[in-house]
Amino acid sequence: MTDRREFLQSLATTPLLIQTQAKQAGPDERPYWLDVLQRIARPVLTNLAGQKLKTNMPVESHPRSSDRRKFTYLEALGRLLAGLSPWLELSTLSGTEENLRREFARLARQAVDAATNPTSPDLLNFSEGQQPLVDSAFLAHAILRAPTELWKKLDAKTQKNLVAALKSSRHIRPGFNNWLLFAAMVEAALCAMGEDWDAMRVDYAIRQHEQWYKGDGLYGDGPDFHWDYYNSFVIQPMLLDVIRVARNQQYNWDSFQEKVLKRAQRYAAIQERLISPEGTFPAIGRSLAYRFGAFHLLGQIVLQKRLPKEILPAQVRSALTAVIRRMIEAPGTFDQNGWLTIGFCGHQPAMGETYISTGSLYLCAVGLLPLGLPPEDEFWSAPAADWTARKVWAGQNLEADHAS
Repeated sequence: MTDRREFLQSLATTPLLIQTQAKQAGPDERPYWLDVLQRIARPVLTNLAGQKLKTNMPVESHPRSSDRRKFTYLEALGRLLAGLSPWLELSTLSGTEENLRREFARLARQAVDAATNPTSPDLLNFSEGQQPLVDSAFLAHAILRAPTELWKKLDAKTQKNLVAALKSSRHIRPGFNNWLLFAAMVEAALCAMGEDWDAMRVDYAIRQHEQWYKGDGLYGDGPDFHWDYYNSFVIQPMLLDVIRVARNQQYNWDSFQEKVLKRAQRYAAIQERLISPEGTFPAIGRSLAYRFGAFHLLGQIVLQKRLPKEILPAQVRSALTAVIRRMIEAPGTFDQNGWLTIGFCGHQPAMGETYISTGSLYLCAVGLLPLGLPPEDEFWSAPAADWTARKVWAGQNLEADHAS
């Protein structure tokens, strides 16, 4: 009985505690996010830039998986750079952060060289098996997000090697699901790079996903709906950027842009509401080992400054910071050498599907997309704000939520 009374008493005081914590917090989260970026990125980039990734990166995987070493290294590079690229592309930074950005941009270019140079001991697999199409696409997405740092600043030889590597993934047949967007993303990047590209792959992916739209901001992953985070991991961020890059080409893709954006805004609003007052979110569906990469889409809408008008940028910053802290600081998230381990909140190897390995985990980096906004942007500079779940559970009288 005493335990139950204490529990009920804690519930009664929680709204006040939540409000107090929010008022005490300030717009100082950016240094923490940058620290998280360094902790995640440095082992991958320094080792690949030094052509030692295959030597030094551990490969944790499911006991029934025997082939993940063929794929895991490209997974680490493509997924990491897909998240870091908007920050790498920032041109208005100064001081310590600019020095850090320059260092990581240099390491990223060296890593791309090592990954694509046929003479490199760390030449990565872009064409053998099915998986390389996925991570060729994440690397292509990084190039779209950082065309100056990750394409124009590459030397001519590395550009040629990179183009050849991306094109080598073309023979891989995508599944009839979100994988269509991987093929489309590779072609969109080739288009942006001024290379020959296959518009039909882009057209097929866009039009097929239009057929798979289920309503209220959500697409099916193929013909069926799956309650997981693939609308955020892949589908909506890639749709937004494929259409952004290719919309002015010979096909009538421009007509899709507005409705794709409106759907993404609705899903971003849903994602913000999924973050609990404690900074948790539902552990639903597959690929939970991507951790806060589940908020890829919300971060992209922030980056593009397209949040619905009822959502303050500062409340998203506060919510995402709470999520990132819960996940990054969980014991066992990193091994003794600083590499990510399989898990959702800490080291939970049973949560890794057969396609999950160490390199896969670096998709969490896409949760850091808002670092691509400068420090003076409202997202970073505005005072801390309660997010929707905190407001509701603190008893605030909010407007009802409605389907789009």
